[in-house]
Amino acid sequence: DGETFEGLQKGETLGVFQLESSGMREILCKLKPSAFSDLVAVLSLYRPGPLGGTQIDEFVDRKNGKKPIVYEHPDLESILKETYGIILYQEQVMQIASKLGGFTLGQADILRRAMGKKQASVMEEKRRAFVDGAKENKIDSRKANRIFDLMAQFAGYGFNKSHSAGYALISFQTAYLKAHYPVEFVAASLSSEMGSSDRLDIILKECKRMGIQVISTDINT
Repeated sequence: DGETFEGLQKGETLGVFQLESSGMREILCKLKPSAFSDLVAVLSLYRPGPLGGTQIDEFVDRKNGKKPIVYEHPDLESILKETYGIILYQEQVMQIASKLGGFTLGQADILRRAMGKKQASVMEEKRRAFVDGAKENKIDSRKANRIFDLMAQFAGYGFNKSHSAGYALISFQTAYLKAHYPVEFVAASLSSEMGSSDRLDIILKECKRMGIQVISTDINT
C-alpha cells in the first residue's frame, strides 16, 4: 500500500506498534522500507546486538544500492536475497547448513541452538561437519569456513523470522490505519492513553502535526 509505506519511509510512526521510538523512526527514514520483508528485517535489526555493531548500516546501504549485495556462494542467493545478502534470521542459518553443508533439519536446529547459546565446543564440532558436508557439494574448505564464520557472527544478533513477521504484521496494520483513517486512529490512541498525561501530550502534538483539530470536552454537547 503506497500511502502506508510513504508514512513509514518518512518515519511518521508515532503510535504505530513497535515503530514509534525516535531511534526506530530514524532507521525507517534511512532504510526507506518498500516491502513487507523490509519491515520484518528492521524489527529483527532493532535490538541490542545489531544496534551495537554495523549490521543496520550495512543492511541500509545494501538495500539502497550504496553498497553491492555480495553472496559468498551462488547457492546463498536464494536464501539471503530478501535480506540483501546478510544473515538475519535463525531460519536462514538452518537453510544454509542444510543446503550447503548437507545437514538434516534436526542437525541444523542443533547448530542454531548452539549459536544462540554461544556453545563454543558444539559450534566447533558442527564447523567440522559443515566443512565436510560442503566438500560433498564441491565447496572448498576455505570458502566453507568463511561461510561458517558468517553464520557464527549471526550468533550475536540472529532472530527468529516468524516471531519478527508476526510483529511486523501488526506494525503494518497499525501503520495502514494511521495512513488511511488518521482521525479514528488518533482518537483511539487518545482513548487508550487516558491514564498518562505525558502520552496524551505527545499524541496531541502529533494531532497538531497531522492537522487534526482536537476539540475540548463540553458538558452541553
